[in-house]
Amino acid sequence: MIDFKKEVVNCIYEAENSLPKDEIEALIEVPPSYDMGDYAFACFRLAKVFRKAPNMIAEELTEKIQGGEYFNKIENVGPYINFFINKEKLTETVLNSIVEREENFGSSNIGKGRKVLVEFSSPNIAKPFHIGHIRTTVIGNSLYKIYKFQGFDTEALNHLGDYGTQFGMLIAAYKKWGDKPTIEKDPINELLKLYVKFNAEAEKDEKLRDEARYWFKELENKNEEALELWQWIRDMSLKEFNKVYGMLNIEFDSFNGESFYSDKMPKVVEKMEDKGLLKESEGASIIDLETYGMPPALIKKSDGSTLYITRDVAAAIYRKEHYDFYKNIYVVASEQNLHFKQLKKILELMGYDWAEDCIHVPFGMVSLEDGSLSTRKGRVVFLEDVLNKAVESTLKIMEERNPELESKEEVAKQVGVGAVIFQELFNGRIKDYVFSWDRTLSFEGETGPYVQYTHARANSLLEKGEFSLGDKVDYALLKEDDEINLIRLLYKFPEAVLDATYKYEPSFITRHVVEIAKAFNKFYNSCPILSVEQDLKKARLTLVYATKTVIRTGLALLGIEAPNRM
Repeated sequence: MIDFKKEVVNCIYEAENSLPKDEIEALIEVPPSYDMGDYAFACFRLAKVFRKAPNMIAEELTEKIQGGEYFNKIENVGPYINFFINKEKLTETVLNSIVEREENFGSSNIGKGRKVLVEFSSPNIAKPFHIGHIRTTVIGNSLYKIYKFQGFDTEALNHLGDYGTQFGMLIAAYKKWGDKPTIEKDPINELLKLYVKFNAEAEKDEKLRDEARYWFKELENKNEEALELWQWIRDMSLKEFNKVYGMLNIEFDSFNGESFYSDKMPKVVEKMEDKGLLKESEGASIIDLETYGMPPALIKKSDGSTLYITRDVAAAIYRKEHYDFYKNIYVVASEQNLHFKQLKKILELMGYDWAEDCIHVPFGMVSLEDGSLSTRKGRVVFLEDVLNKAVESTLKIMEERNPELESKEEVAKQVGVGAVIFQELFNGRIKDYVFSWDRTLSFEGETGPYVQYTHARANSLLEKGEFSLGDKVDYALLKEDDEINLIRLLYKFPEAVLDATYKYEPSFITRHVVEIAKAFNKFYNSCPILSVEQDLKKARLTLVYATKTVIRTGLALLGIEAPNRM
């Protein structure tokens, strides 16, 4: 596909080579309106070189520039040179490229030969998989898909929270109040009750916390009873989690959680000691990070048990040795920013130059309309309930609007689950937000169902128009503003995917497919498609096909299905 921005750079460089091409490219802007061109070059930087007013430089340069076959018009307005793309060239290059590459349009091979690990979701065993987990789960899954799309050898890792003091609490609570048959009927709810009760009782009796610490230490010491209870709780929890992953169509390459690294930690602690990093503090082992503007990192408690940071250091080292990653991406909430700064600094102090390839991708927190989520107090909204309610609500809407639709239940699942995912990925990941049932289940405006319906509408047009690939198409017939504006957005889809890749931000894709859907519906309402003469019909159906293909690809990168009928 023609890179028109590169052609702008070439035009300017051939007319005036006092700036290198990369600097010229950095000065190219996209005007706020197509009336001002597709690209604009600002001449302010050249004013220092030529000691002239920018508008005079723009005027002189415009006279020198040869647009060739790629631009219909080049004009200067004040200090800017505006470039108007040759619309026929644009249409031809975009539609041919989509027809040729189909669902691979927008992908690249920038990741060839490079391994990327994406750690995401990572719920705590024996705790509810609640609405607070949705962000890491869907952001991480989307990044996994985006990196794979860009040619990276990508692995999805679920670093389960299956170790730590909370297991001491659970084992202690189970031994006091637990009943195995009752728990097995409803594992997460019953284990949550035990966890909440234990924390409530521990507020009154501090000795209970000593019991929890004792049982976690016994787990680390491979006590047979502790291990057996731990394995039972882990297996039941994972079975419940997989129900939600099944609804979201998410699969993982590894479920190695914190426990997997327990036998790797002594070697890691030994290396820290060899490097002279460990200091004793009140019987515990710490790494002092005050020099780097951070509080100390607690590596081992006074009773010898380990912490998150120790296990994460062991995990990072194992992953580098096992996978030799290009990037090791952690999709974890922004409240853990300090933890990941400490992790990277410790790896660096241990002498690992790849520490900079460990990337923390933070995101904002979710709260309920009446306050924050708290597992300890039992204030949770189960993610499975959210997804089921979204599917049920969608099915009701479909039965009202299209009762004859085949496979209503399957489509309701695709649309309901898609609505939840789309809302999560529409806004920038770093923003905090309040979870609202009404907003989540709304099917109006810039939503997943709106984009999915646009895809289904495009599919219906192709079926009614008996569209087939391979027919000769006269692209010059596509010249209406609404046609060209839609083609411009399709052209920019690969750029949106690249932005999402480099900035770890799926919302670039989410927002772009919304804009494509809006432009398509505008084109659909202003340009007759099936009732025009044959050559124009072929050209417009090709544009419909291209739009459907790109929307489907964009939704797939977000982890959302695109039904052909709604």
